[in-house]
Amino acid sequence: MGSVHAVRSRIVEGTGSLGQRRRTRRWDWVRDTFPEISSMSVIDLGGTTEAWLRAPIRPAFVHVVNLEPSREPPASWIRADQADACDLPTHISDGKYDLVYSNSVIEHVGGHSNRMRFAESVHKLAERYWVQTPYRYFPIEPHWLFPGFQFLPLNVRAELSRRWPLVHTPSQSWEDGLRAAMSVELLSRTGMTFYFPDSTLRTERMAGLIKSLIAIKSLWRWQAFRLLCRLSDGRSR
Repeated sequence: MGSVHAVRSRIVEGTGSLGQRRRTRRWDWVRDTFPEISSMSVIDLGGTTEAWLRAPIRPAFVHVVNLEPSREPPASWIRADQADACDLPTHISDGKYDLVYSNSVIEHVGGHSNRMRFAESVHKLAERYWVQTPYRYFPIEPHWLFPGFQFLPLNVRAELSRRWPLVHTPSQSWEDGLRAAMSVELLSRTGMTFYFPDSTLRTERMAGLIKSLIAIKSLWRWQAFRLLCRLSDGRSR
């Protein structure tokens, strides 16, 4: 079993793993997209205090919102609240931030209605956002590290959740495996564009294939886009 964990660590979680290198590159993209990040207030929907303490960037303030309580005491520049991003309490939903950040969360919120509520929270909390999710049609499902897992019958996925050695947390029963399989719904380009219609959709690739999607709304880019549209409309008249 130790060798199986070592394999997963080398692929996803360990120091120097492929997953860690990609997360580092993604942080670089955040910095490039929002060069003023060090002066921004950020709300992270579904993130963790630990991730921000390890991150190579440091905003002026980060508010972490997660269904689970924080396992690390927040730093002076981090606040952590236990709450549902699809049904935020008023003291959070009425807040205003410079940026909403979310990494691999929207596929876990549970169905279209909750994804709509999640997207509404993103749009309400800030004018700018960065929402990342694994791509539905990448051949290796990222949570189970199993080829085509997302396209298999539900009962097969439930069984694999118990037996597949590379899954992050093996399910203890078939029922738990069923719940685990039903808790993840990967999104396509069409779905992400529907939830974030005013975004630019950036793709992250592996071996030439799209591995994840990132819906980005960067204020200056959106303003430039609208200006180009107005100029184009003026020329066509």
